Amino acid sequence: MAVVKEFTLPDLGEGLTEAEIVRWLVQVGEVVAIDQPVVEVETAKAVVEVPCPYGGVVTARYGAEGESLAVGRPLITVAVGTAVNSDASGAAASADGDGGEGSGNVLVGYGTTAPGARRRRVRPAAGQSPAPAPAPVAVAAAVVATAPVGPVAVISPLVRRIARENRLDLRSLTGSGPDGLILRADVERAVAAATAGTAAAPVATAPAATAGPAADVVGERVPLRGIRGAVAEKLSRSRREIPDATCWVDADATELLAARAAMNAGGGPKVSVLALLARICTAALARYPELNATVDTERNEIVRLPAVHIGFAAQTERGLMVPVVKDAQARTTSGLSAEIGRLTEAARTGRLTPADLTGGTFTLNNYGVFGVDGSTPIINHPEAAMLGVGRIAAKPWVHQGELAVRQVVQLSFTFDHRVCDGGTAGGFLRFVADCVEQPAVLLAAV
Repeated sequence: MAVVKEFTLPDLGEGLTEAEIVRWLVQVGEVVAIDQPVVEVETAKAVVEVPCPYGGVVTARYGAEGESLAVGRPLITVAVGTAVNSDASGAAASADGDGGEGSGNVLVGYGTTAPGARRRRVRPAAGQSPAPAPAPVAVAAAVVATAPVGPVAVISPLVRRIARENRLDLRSLTGSGPDGLILRADVERAVAAATAGTAAAPVATAPAATAGPAADVVGERVPLRGIRGAVAEKLSRSRREIPDATCWVDADATELLAARAAMNAGGGPKVSVLALLARICTAALARYPELNATVDTERNEIVRLPAVHIGFAAQTERGLMVPVVKDAQARTTSGLSAEIGRLTEAARTGRLTPADLTGGTFTLNNYGVFGVDGSTPIINHPEAAMLGVGRIAAKPWVHQGELAVRQVVQLSFTFDHRVCDGGTAGGFLRFVADCVEQPAVLLAAV
């Protein structure tokens, strides 16, 4: 006898609370094997394929393409143990027939543990009923699906902290964001109402953009969601929380370009300028480790990190992304160039995984590719610093006491003033500039 199992949108990690359905990979009535990808979703981090831990016949799909679902809401139901063709019968039979979690591989290639062991079920507050499950797009068998009560959908950890500090129960609020997402404004409004000694007014369920003066503005409206929304929230949070400062210097990059040309003359894999700059940054962070850090605001501590994970800004059709080169301090220059090339190609084709986009400790921003000389970049929260690199252009420069045409670049360094003073930041930037002007300085530093 077939057992109908419901597969819900899994916890995709990094505090993500929802995902948008990009493309369904299976149809209702189709036979699926264990760990077969069934849907492609876009989170605030990347576009990923989600595999189903059960094998059997798909009896229902929940949500249409373009629709956003919260973590814990149903994705599909699968009839396990149904008589199916020989290609998939083994996969269906191997699924846990007593309501188990199947394989537990939430994302292809991630090797995650069983969802049941990772996601805890949260009981609703008194008098509050669980949110109803979305209607299935199509049903091939009579299935009654009850949506499990998932985590509270909150836009960022900062919102949770504000609620916790003010002893506010998030489950008593109805978020004004998409699909009931609780925004910072919702929490601050409730806290203000409680402080004033009055009952909190019901929070409007319509998106916040429909209220206020902006509602009368005529023009194209682009929803801030997915990757664009995540970037907007992260940059806004950086500006709110980090007291940043910026210093900059012009440097003669002629010798750096000559060194690169010599390295690439051998006919092997090419080394990029970005890889050389990343190598310089790892040496600079070894000399100034206080900049490879983050600030724990809850414990009022600076956390200096042992490994250097360098993120680099990449502009894609889906928006700005920051892929991360893990353990950059342990890689050679050619190794850095190869990994940067791999991540850049994955970003262009939309195949970056959440793991590729998280865990950075320092960011390298090469805005020179846009043909500009300088910038004051916003720190990639929760990191403590970012090096910005302008275009390398021929300019008049005093070289060895004489005026000459040299390849000049402007370097800007934005840092969290909580982790260090200007002397440290200036020392870091000066060391980077010296390595750009005289690459031999880098050899003396290692």
